[in-house]
Amino acid sequence: MNRDERVLRELVSAYGRTYAEEAGIRLKDTPQPLYRLLVLALLLSARIRASVAVAAAQALHEDRLDSPRRMAGAGWQQRVDALGRGGYRRYDERTATQLGDGAELLLDRWGGDLRRLHEEAHGDVGTLKDLLQEEPGVGPAGADIFLREAQRVWPEIGPYLDGKALSGARRLGLPEDPGKLAGLAGDTEPAVLAAALVRAALDAQVAEDCLRRAG
Repeated sequence: MNRDERVLRELVSAYGRTYAEEAGIRLKDTPQPLYRLLVLALLLSARIRASVAVAAAQALHEDRLDSPRRMAGAGWQQRVDALGRGGYRRYDERTATQLGDGAELLLDRWGGDLRRLHEEAHGDVGTLKDLLQEEPGVGPAGADIFLREAQRVWPEIGPYLDGKALSGARRLGLPEDPGKLAGLAGDTEPAVLAAALVRAALDAQVAEDCLRRAG
């Protein structure tokens, strides 16, 4: 096992938890978990700690705002209150509006089912990213977050390692090429690899810990 393989082994072993898992989303290629992932991606894309975004996603789920129909049918204040309970206060009012508008768009355009959006892209990752960004509040960063995690159930888009994941690779002294990284990671799922690399990008201590343990 070479140096890069050791670093990735330590990284994935300690930090290879997807953000969907952290938020309690059992990701499957079905409408509800895909929608919950989209909401999580929107929340994570703001300039706010990931832990706060995850807590806000969990609070929305606890309020049963876990489908486009329920999100669209909820009052604006209910969405604000749920986000606030999760600690998502800095952006709560704007985000509550975006969640409502986005749910309505998803219902109108794709019948509330992100699998239809997936089908519309016909396997083209660029088109998929563009379609995701039609959702209010989902910009390039939000689309990247969604696709990093969704490759677990849409494997044909992988290995999806975006700029944030590759910046984690750079911090660890690893190749900044998705194919090479996937090869070094062996049997590790690309979604798990991506999440671990992002954690290294966001926290220098993660990278330092992995480099120390890899020797």
